[in-house]
Amino acid sequence: MKLESKLNKHIDLLIARYPELEVCKEDIIDAYLVLEECYRNGGKLLIAGNGGSAADSEHIVGELMKAFKLPRFLDEEFKKKLITENEELGTVLAKNLQMALPAIALDGHLALTTAYMNDCEPLLCFAQQVNGFGAGKDIFLGISTSGNSKNILYAAVCAKAKGMKVIGLTGEKNSKLCEIADVCVKAPSTETYMIQEYHLPIYHCLCLMLEDYFFDEKNNVKNK
Repeated sequence: MKLESKLNKHIDLLIARYPELEVCKEDIIDAYLVLEECYRNGGKLLIAGNGGSAADSEHIVGELMKAFKLPRFLDEEFKKKLITENEELGTVLAKNLQMALPAIALDGHLALTTAYMNDCEPLLCFAQQVNGFGAGKDIFLGISTSGNSKNILYAAVCAKAKGMKVIGLTGEKNSKLCEIADVCVKAPSTETYMIQEYHLPIYHCLCLMLEDYFFDEKNNVKNK
């Protein structure tokens, strides 16, 4: 797989704004290509992190599951189906629903997670969700500034066992997550808050690239 030329503008702008990220440019591109393949094959993204990285997980879902920068109108065929089902309600749905790139943040689901942590092994909570939600065409994105968060590592191992691809988003130090992941984007810092500050523009760039690839000027999804 190769990066489409029109997507280079997003990488170029990222590096222009954050020159320090030049060192992980190729890894960012590789992570994008893995994500592109996942969505082209009808897969979904499962994301997990702790603390600020949990917030980042939710942030990423927000950018993928609705319009980020480009409008994402429904295709006409689906609009007609909605209206056929119920003219009054379907008309509202057809006007307001947006196309989405499916993504699930694993930090939520409070009833499930608290029940599992109480009844079973707390550190396996993300892994349990990967086991339940995940399939071979999906991706697990583990966000860990150290790259050694045990609950993220358990989830990554579970994902690999299910045939999923794993992307790591970490700091610059080598880590266990980087050893497990198919692609690991290592933000160039060892300070937790600085790593997190780099993570945001990195995943914004990935989301912009995905949106640009899957939603053309007519707001149609590719390969759907």
